[in-house]
Amino acid sequence: MLIAIPDLLGPDQVRRYRDALSAAAWVDGRATAGHAALKAKHNQQLAPDDPLARELGEVIVQALLAHPAFMSAVLPLRVLPPRFNRYVGGGSYGFHVDNAVMNVPGAVLRIRTDVSSTLFFSDPDEYDGGELVIQDTYGEQRVKLPAGHLVVYPGTSLHQVTPVTRGARLASFFWTQSLVRDDAQRRLLYQMDQAIQSLTAKGGGEDEVAALIGVYHNLLRQWSET
Repeated sequence: MLIAIPDLLGPDQVRRYRDALSAAAWVDGRATAGHAALKAKHNQQLAPDDPLARELGEVIVQALLAHPAFMSAVLPLRVLPPRFNRYVGGGSYGFHVDNAVMNVPGAVLRIRTDVSSTLFFSDPDEYDGGELVIQDTYGEQRVKLPAGHLVVYPGTSLHQVTPVTRGARLASFFWTQSLVRDDAQRRLLYQMDQAIQSLTAKGGGEDEVAALIGVYHNLLRQWSET
């Protein structure tokens, strides 16, 4: 399931942190690449212990956990601390699938990467290229969202970032281990939750809505992992 979540961060937050990111101490992104990704990855990243990465990462996680659409679609159990990258001067990242399990920096904890996310800090008219191209069972999607908008998609997806030929593409990227491992099950729960919210807003019958809520939670109880 691929969904776009608008305005995860507000305009003032985006402006503040985009200015900070523009002046940040970027390092070669290949420093964090696995052996298979070394030839495909051509970008820059903030070091995990960079104070800006830590500060902005905490802001993003707080916004995620307070956002109903993210909570409904992803059903997060654990969120890996957000990372940050910059693509300039032809920078790109060829087709790849993210590692299935990742270590949490500074902790004895590993996270299964069920859901991938990208939060944009540059508006589409600020750079040429830089599309996030995602391939999965729903076909190929080309994503280039306004600053402050988030896209979430299955961690199993083959994806790439096309070359940035003008300007700079600033973004945050991170992974979430969901309570529900299977993407098809998460999609059904998300669709049911959206239907329940729509029926409630339209004044649907209380008994029927209560029954659907019961089905939702019983499915979540059956499918969830903790």
